[in-house]
Amino acid sequence: MDSRDKSVRLWKSFSFALTGIKTALWTERNMRIHLFVSIVVIGCAIFLSISKVEWLFVIAAIGGILSLELLNTAIERVVDLITEEYHPLAKQAKDLAAGAVFVYAIMAVVIGIIIFLPYVLRWGI
Repeated sequence: MDSRDKSVRLWKSFSFALTGIKTALWTERNMRIHLFVSIVVIGCAIFLSISKVEWLFVIAAIGGILSLELLNTAIERVVDLITEEYHPLAKQAKDLAAGAVFVYAIMAVVIGIIIFLPYVLRWGI
């Protein structure tokens, strides 16, 4: 396989990933909510001129929550593909994946409070 074939395969894999993100945005309400909140947080971070270290935590929180939401969606799709009938293990798989997103979302909110609260208090808001 020559380097051109490898480049084509690499670009195709990026295309598949972007298609997955687009699918999640079109079909998953929670993904749209997370994206909207992320955009608001980025706007606030720019407005408040947070530090580089604070940016790292904000980016990690945003990237983590969006990634986990994509994984949660993938798990839900696979479970739905395997069985249309109710099964307690299928429910557990979906609930566990949703729980992972929820735990990370709480952590992201705590990170946001730690970073943004001092700025808000300085503004006297």
